[in-house]
Amino acid sequence: MTDRRPGFILPLVDNVPVILSVDAFGRSYESHRAVDGLSFQLRAGEILGLVGPNGAGKTTTLRTIAGVLPVKEGRITVAGHDLARQEESAKRAMRWIPDDPQPFDALTVLEHLEFTAALYGQRDWRSRADELLARFELSEKRDAFGGELSRGMRQKLAFCCAWIARPALVLMDEPLSGLDPRGIRSAKHEIEALARDGAAVILSSHLLVLIEELATRLLILDRGRKVFEGTLDEARARFPEHSRGSLEEIFFAATGDGSKAP
Repeated sequence: MTDRRPGFILPLVDNVPVILSVDAFGRSYESHRAVDGLSFQLRAGEILGLVGPNGAGKTTTLRTIAGVLPVKEGRITVAGHDLARQEESAKRAMRWIPDDPQPFDALTVLEHLEFTAALYGQRDWRSRADELLARFELSEKRDAFGGELSRGMRQKLAFCCAWIARPALVLMDEPLSGLDPRGIRSAKHEIEALARDGAAVILSSHLLVLIEELATRLLILDRGRKVFEGTLDEARARFPEHSRGSLEEIFFAATGDGSKAP
C-alpha cells in the first residue's frame, strides 16, 4: 500500500507512512569499510535510537542521510524522494542537528529563525518562532547574535530552527550536549512531542539511558554492520541472558565487548 500526498508517494507499513528508507547503503574510506550493506526503514512517529561503539559507522550514516556526504553505494529515500537524484526535495523534508551546532555569528537568534523559515518556504513563521523561543527558553535571547551564545543556547537554537517548518524527518547527533538539566528535560519532551505530531526521528547518542527512555526502536551498529534492529523488548528476547536487563547490557551483548564503555 502507499500513502499519496502532494509531490510524493509514500509506502505504508502497518498503515503508517515510511518516511526514511535505507537500502544496502555502504561507504568506504580508502581501505576502511565504514558502513557495509546497511538497510532499515523509519516510519512516521517513530524515534529510532542509533547506537554503537566509536567507529561503528553512526556518524557516516547520519551525514549521508543528511546529504553532507554523497550516496555512493545503495539507495536512500526521504519522504518518497531519492536522495541521490532528488536531493533538494529530499533535503526539504528533513532537518539535521549536529552535536555542536555553529550558528552564524552576524545573525541574531530571531534572524536565524527568519532565515530558516525562508529557506523552507514558511511564510507565517513569526508566531511559530515566538512559540518555539518560549518553549526552549530563548525569548530573552531573541536579539542576541549567534556568536554570543553559549553551547547550550546554540543547541536550543538548533532545535528551534529544525522545528520551525514542521519537518518529516529529524536527524540528531548527541542532541543534548551542553544542555543543563532544565534544558535536557525540555528537549526530551519536545522530541517526544515532535514524534507524536508524525515526524520520524533518528536519535544517535552514547547516553544509553537517553536512548532507552525515548526510542521506540533500536538500531545497533558495530564495525559498519547492523547487529540488531527492533524494540528493546525484542532485543531482550534476542539476548535472553539479559531478558530484564538495561540497554547498556544489551549493547555489550550485541557488540560483543563487555570490557569497554560505549
